[in-house]
Amino acid sequence: MTSQGNGGWTAWPSAEALSRLGVPRVRMVIDGVVWASMITWVLWTAYGSGVFRGAAAVVPVAGVGLCVVAAHAYERLTRLNRLLPAVGALGVVALVGAGSYAAGALSPASILWIMCAVQAMARLPLAAALPVSTAVLAAHAVNDDGGAEPAFLGIGIMIIGYALRLDAQARGAGFRLLAQERAARTAEAESAALAERARIAREIHDVLAHSLSAQMVHLEAARIQIEQGADRAQILERVAARGMAREGLAETRQALSALRGEVVAVESFLRELVAPSGGATLEVSGERRPLSAEASQTVRRVAQEALTNVRKHAPGATVRILLVYGEGEVALDVRDSGAAGAVGHAGELTASGCGYGLLGMRERAELLGGSLEAGPDGKGYAVLLRVPA
Repeated sequence: MTSQGNGGWTAWPSAEALSRLGVPRVRMVIDGVVWASMITWVLWTAYGSGVFRGAAAVVPVAGVGLCVVAAHAYERLTRLNRLLPAVGALGVVALVGAGSYAAGALSPASILWIMCAVQAMARLPLAAALPVSTAVLAAHAVNDDGGAEPAFLGIGIMIIGYALRLDAQARGAGFRLLAQERAARTAEAESAALAERARIAREIHDVLAHSLSAQMVHLEAARIQIEQGADRAQILERVAARGMAREGLAETRQALSALRGEVVAVESFLRELVAPSGGATLEVSGERRPLSAEASQTVRRVAQEALTNVRKHAPGATVRILLVYGEGEVALDVRDSGAAGAVGHAGELTASGCGYGLLGMRERAELLGGSLEAGPDGKGYAVLLRVPA
Protein backbone atom coordinates (compact mmCIF):
# COMPACT_ATOMS: atom_id res chain seq x y z
CA MET A 1 0.00 0.00 0.00
CA THR A 2 2.43 2.63 -1.27
CA SER A 3 0.47 4.69 -3.82
CA GLN A 4 0.11 8.38 -3.09
CA GLY A 5 -2.30 11.17 -3.81
CA ASN A 6 -4.56 9.34 -6.34
CA GLY A 7 -7.68 9.71 -4.20
CA GLY A 8 -8.30 5.93 -3.83
CA TRP A 9 -9.13 4.11 -0.61
CA THR A 10 -5.68 2.55 -0.49
CA ALA A 11 -3.85 5.78 -1.32
CA TRP A 12 -1.70 7.59 1.19
CA PRO A 13 -2.01 11.34 1.52
CA SER A 14 0.52 13.14 -0.68
CA ALA A 15 4.12 13.49 0.47
CA GLU A 16 3.61 17.24 0.85
CA ALA A 17 0.51 16.66 3.01
CA LEU A 18 2.39 14.24 5.29
CA SER A 19 5.28 16.67 5.70
CA ARG A 20 5.43 20.16 7.15
CA LEU A 21 6.19 21.78 3.80
CA GLY A 22 4.24 24.96 3.38
CA VAL A 23 2.97 25.02 6.97
CA PRO A 24 3.00 28.64 8.20
CA ARG A 25 5.22 29.35 11.19
CA VAL A 26 2.21 30.54 13.20
CA ARG A 27 0.41 27.25 12.50
CA MET A 28 3.45 25.27 13.66
CA VAL A 29 3.58 27.30 16.89
CA ILE A 30 -0.13 26.69 17.47
CA ASP A 31 0.32 22.94 16.85
CA GLY A 32 3.16 22.88 19.38
CA VAL A 33 1.03 24.67 21.96
CA VAL A 34 -1.85 22.23 21.38
CA TRP A 35 0.37 19.17 21.80
CA ALA A 36 1.99 20.63 24.93
CA SER A 37 -1.47 21.35 26.33
CA MET A 38 -2.61 17.79 25.62
CA ILE A 39 0.44 16.32 27.36
CA THR A 40 -0.06 18.63 30.33
CA TRP A 41 -3.72 17.67 30.51
CA VAL A 42 -2.93 13.96 30.41
CA LEU A 43 -0.42 14.30 33.25
CA TRP A 44 -2.73 16.58 35.23
CA THR A 45 -5.70 14.24 35.00
CA ALA A 46 -3.52 11.19 35.67
CA TYR A 47 -2.14 12.61 38.90
CA GLY A 48 -5.50 14.15 39.75
CA SER A 49 -7.16 10.73 39.66
CA GLY A 50 -5.26 9.73 42.81
CA VAL A 51 -4.23 6.41 41.25
CA PHE A 52 -0.54 7.09 40.71
CA ARG A 53 1.05 7.67 44.10
CA GLY A 54 4.23 6.64 45.78
CA ALA A 55 6.40 4.45 43.58
CA ALA A 56 3.73 4.55 40.86
CA ALA A 57 4.15 8.33 40.48
CA VAL A 58 6.67 7.80 37.68
CA VAL A 59 4.24 5.74 35.59
CA PRO A 60 2.35 8.69 34.00
CA VAL A 61 5.62 10.41 33.03
CA ALA A 62 7.00 7.17 31.57
CA GLY A 63 3.73 6.53 29.74
CA VAL A 64 3.65 10.02 28.26
CA GLY A 65 7.31 9.71 27.24
CA LEU A 66 6.56 6.41 25.50
CA CYS A 67 3.60 8.03 23.70
CA VAL A 68 5.76 10.95 22.52
CA VAL A 69 8.36 8.55 21.09
CA ALA A 70 5.64 6.45 19.44
CA ALA A 71 3.94 9.55 17.99
CA HIS A 72 7.24 10.76 16.53
CA ALA A 73 7.87 7.32 15.02
CA TYR A 74 4.31 7.27 13.64
CA GLU A 75 4.86 10.60 11.88
CA ARG A 76 8.11 9.40 10.28
CA LEU A 77 6.69 6.01 9.28
CA THR A 78 3.66 7.58 7.61
CA ARG A 79 5.99 9.83 5.59
CA LEU A 80 7.71 6.64 4.40
CA ASN A 81 4.32 5.00 3.68
CA ARG A 82 5.12 2.09 6.02
CA LEU A 83 1.62 0.93 6.93
CA LEU A 84 2.12 -1.93 9.41
CA PRO A 85 4.93 -0.23 11.40
CA ALA A 86 2.86 2.98 11.49
CA VAL A 87 -0.20 1.12 12.80
CA GLY A 88 2.08 -0.55 15.35
CA ALA A 89 3.34 2.83 16.57
CA LEU A 90 -0.24 4.02 16.89
CA GLY A 91 -1.06 0.81 18.74
CA VAL A 92 1.59 1.63 21.36
CA VAL A 93 -0.26 4.85 22.21
CA ALA A 94 -3.58 2.98 22.33
CA LEU A 95 -2.08 0.36 24.69
CA VAL A 96 -0.80 3.10 27.00
CA GLY A 97 -4.36 4.41 27.06
CA ALA A 98 -5.65 0.92 27.84
CA GLY A 99 -3.17 0.65 30.73
CA SER A 100 -4.30 4.01 32.04
CA TYR A 101 -7.91 2.86 31.87
CA ALA A 102 -7.10 -0.40 33.65
CA ALA A 103 -5.39 1.57 36.42
CA GLY A 104 -8.53 3.64 36.87
CA ALA A 105 -7.32 6.85 35.17
CA LEU A 106 -10.23 7.21 32.73
CA SER A 107 -9.65 10.72 31.38
CA PRO A 108 -6.04 10.14 30.19
CA ALA A 109 -7.19 6.94 28.49
CA SER A 110 -9.97 8.77 26.64
CA ILE A 111 -7.59 11.52 25.51
CA LEU A 112 -5.04 9.02 24.16
CA TRP A 113 -7.68 6.96 22.31
CA ILE A 114 -9.21 10.07 20.73
CA MET A 115 -5.75 11.22 19.60
CA CYS A 116 -5.14 7.80 18.01
CA ALA A 117 -8.43 7.95 16.09
CA VAL A 118 -7.81 11.50 14.84
CA GLN A 119 -4.25 10.74 13.70
CA ALA A 120 -5.33 7.53 11.97
CA MET A 121 -7.92 9.41 9.91
CA ALA A 122 -5.48 12.23 9.18
CA ARG A 123 -2.43 10.25 8.01
CA LEU A 124 -3.25 6.65 7.07
CA PRO A 125 -4.85 5.36 3.85
CA LEU A 126 -8.61 5.37 4.34
CA ALA A 127 -8.77 1.58 3.93
CA ALA A 128 -6.66 1.31 7.09
CA ALA A 129 -7.70 4.53 8.84
CA LEU A 130 -11.38 3.62 9.09
CA PRO A 131 -10.96 0.21 10.79
CA VAL A 132 -8.15 1.47 13.07
CA SER A 133 -10.06 4.52 14.25
CA THR A 134 -13.26 2.50 14.57
CA ALA A 135 -11.52 -0.11 16.74
CA VAL A 136 -9.98 2.52 19.01
CA LEU A 137 -13.24 4.43 19.39
CA ALA A 138 -15.15 1.19 19.93
CA ALA A 139 -12.86 0.37 22.85
CA HIS A 140 -13.57 3.83 24.21
CA ALA A 141 -17.33 3.41 23.76
CA VAL A 142 -17.42 -0.03 25.40
CA ASN A 143 -15.78 1.35 28.50
CA ASP A 144 -18.10 4.36 28.60
CA ASP A 145 -21.56 4.10 30.13
CA GLY A 146 -22.91 7.16 28.33
CA GLY A 147 -25.34 5.23 26.14
CA ALA A 148 -25.50 6.42 22.53
CA GLU A 149 -23.41 9.52 23.14
CA PRO A 150 -20.02 7.76 22.65
CA ALA A 151 -21.12 6.61 19.18
CA PHE A 152 -22.00 10.13 18.08
CA LEU A 153 -18.80 11.41 19.69
CA GLY A 154 -16.80 8.81 17.75
CA ILE A 155 -18.36 9.87 14.46
CA GLY A 156 -17.53 13.50 15.24
CA ILE A 157 -13.93 12.58 16.10
CA MET A 158 -13.53 10.71 12.80
CA ILE A 159 -14.93 13.70 10.91
CA ILE A 160 -12.42 15.98 12.65
CA GLY A 161 -9.58 13.66 11.65
CA TYR A 162 -10.79 13.54 8.06
CA ALA A 163 -11.09 17.35 8.00
CA LEU A 164 -7.44 17.60 9.10
CA ARG A 165 -6.58 15.17 6.31
CA LEU A 166 -8.34 17.33 3.69
CA ASP A 167 -6.67 20.47 5.03
CA ALA A 168 -3.24 18.85 4.76
CA GLN A 169 -4.03 17.63 1.24
CA ALA A 170 -5.07 21.12 0.15
CA ARG A 171 -1.93 22.61 1.68
CA GLY A 172 0.22 19.97 0.00
CA ALA A 173 -1.42 20.54 -3.37
CA GLY A 174 -0.88 24.29 -3.05
CA PHE A 175 2.78 23.81 -2.13
CA ARG A 176 3.26 21.39 -5.04
CA LEU A 177 1.72 23.85 -7.50
CA LEU A 178 3.90 26.64 -6.12
CA ALA A 179 7.01 24.47 -6.53
CA GLN A 180 6.01 23.62 -10.10
CA GLU A 181 5.43 27.31 -10.87
CA ARG A 182 8.84 28.21 -9.47
CA ALA A 183 10.47 25.44 -11.52
CA ALA A 184 8.66 26.66 -14.64
CA ARG A 185 9.82 30.24 -14.01
CA THR A 186 13.39 29.06 -13.49
CA ALA A 187 13.28 27.03 -16.71
CA GLU A 188 11.77 30.00 -18.56
CA ALA A 189 14.50 32.30 -17.26
CA GLU A 190 17.20 29.82 -18.27
CA SER A 191 15.63 29.44 -21.71
CA ALA A 192 15.47 33.22 -22.13
CA ALA A 193 19.12 33.52 -21.09
CA LEU A 194 20.14 30.87 -23.61
CA ALA A 195 18.11 32.57 -26.34
CA GLU A 196 19.73 35.91 -25.51
CA ARG A 197 23.18 34.35 -25.65
CA ALA A 198 22.36 32.82 -29.02
CA ARG A 199 21.12 36.19 -30.27
CA ILE A 200 24.30 37.93 -29.15
CA ALA A 201 26.46 35.23 -30.70
CA ARG A 202 24.51 35.46 -33.97
CA GLU A 203 24.82 39.25 -34.03
CA ILE A 204 28.57 39.30 -33.41
CA HIS A 205 29.08 36.42 -35.83
CA ASP A 206 27.24 38.25 -38.60
CA VAL A 207 29.29 41.41 -38.13
CA LEU A 208 32.70 39.80 -37.79
CA ALA A 209 32.17 37.12 -40.45
CA HIS A 210 31.21 39.74 -43.02
CA SER A 211 34.08 42.08 -42.14
CA LEU A 212 36.78 39.41 -41.87
CA SER A 213 35.73 37.54 -45.02
CA ALA A 214 35.90 40.79 -47.01
CA GLN A 215 39.36 41.49 -45.62
CA MET A 216 40.53 38.01 -46.59
CA VAL A 217 39.27 38.46 -50.16
CA HIS A 218 41.08 41.78 -50.59
CA LEU A 219 44.31 40.56 -49.01
CA GLU A 220 44.31 37.46 -51.19
CA ALA A 221 43.76 39.64 -54.27
CA ALA A 222 46.69 41.85 -53.22
CA ARG A 223 48.91 38.80 -52.75
CA ILE A 224 48.08 37.53 -56.23
CA GLN A 225 48.81 40.95 -57.74
CA ILE A 226 52.17 41.08 -55.97
CA GLU A 227 53.04 37.65 -57.36
CA GLN A 228 52.02 38.82 -60.84
CA GLY A 229 54.24 41.92 -60.54
CA ALA A 230 51.49 44.55 -60.47
CA ASP A 231 52.52 48.13 -59.88
CA ARG A 232 52.27 49.87 -56.51
CA ALA A 233 49.08 51.80 -57.32
CA GLN A 234 47.17 48.64 -58.25
CA ILE A 235 48.28 46.89 -55.07
CA LEU A 236 47.33 49.82 -52.81
CA GLU A 237 43.93 49.96 -54.48
CA ARG A 238 43.32 46.39 -53.41
CA VAL A 239 44.67 46.67 -49.86
CA ALA A 240 41.54 48.09 -48.25
CA ALA A 241 41.71 45.75 -45.27
CA ARG A 242 42.56 48.48 -42.78
CA GLY A 243 39.51 50.53 -43.67
CA MET A 244 37.35 47.42 -43.60
CA ALA A 245 38.70 46.58 -40.14
CA ARG A 246 37.64 50.03 -38.92
CA GLU A 247 34.19 49.52 -40.45
CA GLY A 248 33.96 46.10 -38.84
CA LEU A 249 34.81 47.51 -35.41
CA ALA A 250 32.27 50.29 -35.87
CA GLU A 251 29.61 47.75 -36.85
CA THR A 252 30.52 45.61 -33.83
CA ARG A 253 30.07 48.60 -31.53
CA GLN A 254 26.71 49.35 -33.15
CA ALA A 255 25.63 45.74 -32.68
CA LEU A 256 26.61 45.76 -29.00
CA SER A 257 24.81 49.06 -28.48
CA ALA A 258 21.70 47.59 -30.09
CA LEU A 259 21.86 44.56 -27.81
CA ARG A 260 22.02 46.90 -24.81
CA GLY A 261 19.03 48.84 -26.11
CA GLU A 262 21.14 51.93 -26.83
CA VAL A 263 19.84 52.46 -30.36
CA VAL A 264 18.24 55.24 -32.31
CA ALA A 265 14.98 54.75 -34.17
CA VAL A 266 15.10 52.60 -37.31
CA GLU A 267 14.22 55.53 -39.56
CA SER A 268 16.98 57.70 -38.08
CA PHE A 269 19.48 54.90 -38.51
CA LEU A 270 18.49 54.40 -42.16
CA ARG A 271 18.79 58.13 -42.86
CA GLU A 272 22.29 58.15 -41.36
CA LEU A 273 23.09 55.08 -43.43
CA VAL A 274 22.11 56.62 -46.77
CA ALA A 275 23.44 60.12 -46.01
CA PRO A 276 27.02 59.49 -47.26
CA SER A 277 25.69 58.04 -50.53
CA GLY A 278 24.42 60.71 -52.87
CA GLY A 279 22.65 58.13 -54.99
CA ALA A 280 20.63 56.54 -52.16
CA THR A 281 17.13 57.62 -51.14
CA LEU A 282 14.88 56.60 -48.26
CA GLU A 283 11.08 56.48 -48.25
CA VAL A 284 8.88 55.53 -45.30
CA SER A 285 5.20 54.65 -45.54
CA GLY A 286 2.56 53.36 -43.17
CA GLU A 287 1.80 54.20 -39.57
CA ARG A 288 5.04 54.61 -37.64
CA ARG A 289 5.38 52.55 -34.47
CA PRO A 290 8.17 51.20 -32.25
CA LEU A 291 9.63 47.85 -33.30
CA SER A 292 10.88 45.06 -31.11
CA ALA A 293 14.64 44.89 -30.57
CA GLU A 294 14.91 41.78 -32.76
CA ALA A 295 12.86 43.20 -35.63
CA SER A 296 14.63 46.57 -35.45
CA GLN A 297 18.09 45.01 -35.51
CA THR A 298 17.17 42.72 -38.41
CA VAL A 299 15.97 45.69 -40.50
CA ARG A 300 19.21 47.57 -39.74
CA ARG A 301 21.48 44.66 -40.60
CA VAL A 302 19.68 43.85 -43.86
CA ALA A 303 19.77 47.50 -44.98
CA GLN A 304 23.45 47.70 -44.07
CA GLU A 305 24.30 44.49 -45.92
CA ALA A 306 22.31 45.46 -49.00
CA LEU A 307 24.02 48.88 -49.29
CA THR A 308 27.44 47.33 -48.74
CA ASN A 309 26.85 44.90 -51.59
CA VAL A 310 25.68 47.70 -53.88
CA ARG A 311 28.85 49.72 -53.20
CA LYS A 312 31.03 46.68 -53.90
CA HIS A 313 29.31 45.27 -56.97
CA ALA A 314 27.45 48.21 -58.50
CA PRO A 315 29.45 51.35 -57.74
CA GLY A 316 27.69 54.47 -58.90
CA ALA A 317 24.26 52.80 -58.95
CA THR A 318 21.26 54.60 -57.50
CA VAL A 319 19.59 52.90 -54.54
CA ARG A 320 16.00 53.21 -53.37
CA ILE A 321 15.18 52.07 -49.83
CA LEU A 322 11.52 51.73 -48.90
CA LEU A 323 10.45 51.04 -45.30
CA VAL A 324 6.80 50.03 -45.06
CA TYR A 325 4.88 49.69 -41.78
CA GLY A 326 2.14 47.22 -42.67
CA GLU A 327 -0.54 45.47 -40.65
CA GLY A 328 1.26 43.08 -38.33
CA GLU A 329 4.58 43.36 -40.17
CA VAL A 330 7.29 45.71 -41.36
CA ALA A 331 8.88 45.42 -44.81
CA LEU A 332 12.20 46.73 -46.10
CA ASP A 333 12.64 46.95 -49.87
CA VAL A 334 16.13 47.81 -51.17
CA ARG A 335 16.60 48.10 -54.97
CA ASP A 336 19.51 49.38 -57.02
CA SER A 337 19.73 50.39 -60.68
CA GLY A 338 22.87 48.39 -61.38
CA ALA A 339 26.32 49.72 -62.29
CA ALA A 340 26.68 51.52 -65.57
CA GLY A 341 27.30 48.93 -68.26
CA ALA A 342 27.21 46.12 -65.70
CA VAL A 343 25.42 42.98 -66.75
CA GLY A 344 24.78 40.10 -64.41
CA HIS A 345 25.23 42.12 -61.25
CA ALA A 346 23.32 39.51 -59.24
CA GLY A 347 25.37 36.69 -60.62
CA GLU A 348 28.59 38.46 -59.67
CA LEU A 349 27.26 38.97 -56.16
CA THR A 350 26.55 35.31 -55.73
CA ALA A 351 29.75 34.10 -57.36
CA SER A 352 31.93 36.38 -55.27
CA GLY A 353 30.70 34.87 -52.05
CA CYS A 354 29.71 38.24 -50.65
CA GLY A 355 26.09 37.16 -50.52
CA TYR A 356 27.01 35.31 -47.31
CA GLY A 357 25.65 38.15 -45.20
CA LEU A 358 22.30 38.03 -46.96
CA LEU A 359 22.10 34.31 -46.31
CA GLY A 360 22.65 35.06 -42.64
CA MET A 361 19.95 37.72 -42.77
CA ARG A 362 17.54 35.23 -44.32
CA GLU A 363 18.13 32.90 -41.37
CA ARG A 364 17.63 35.79 -38.97
CA ALA A 365 14.33 36.75 -40.65
CA GLU A 366 13.09 33.16 -40.53
CA LEU A 367 13.86 32.95 -36.81
CA LEU A 368 11.47 35.87 -36.32
CA GLY A 369 8.82 34.20 -38.47
CA GLY A 370 9.54 36.46 -41.43
CA SER A 371 11.18 36.06 -44.82
CA LEU A 372 13.91 37.56 -46.99
CA GLU A 373 13.97 37.49 -50.78
CA ALA A 374 17.01 38.56 -52.79
CA GLY A 375 17.52 38.36 -56.53
CA PRO A 376 18.01 40.17 -59.86
CA ASP A 377 15.79 43.12 -60.66
CA GLY A 378 16.46 44.10 -64.25
CA LYS A 379 20.06 45.32 -64.41
CA GLY A 380 20.15 45.75 -60.67
CA TYR A 381 19.43 43.76 -57.57
CA ALA A 382 16.53 43.73 -55.11
CA VAL A 383 16.31 42.68 -51.46
CA LEU A 384 12.92 42.38 -49.78
CA LEU A 385 12.64 41.72 -46.04
CA ARG A 386 9.41 41.04 -44.17
CA VAL A 387 9.27 40.49 -40.40
CA PRO A 388 6.35 40.45 -37.95
CA ALA A 389 6.00 43.70 -36.04
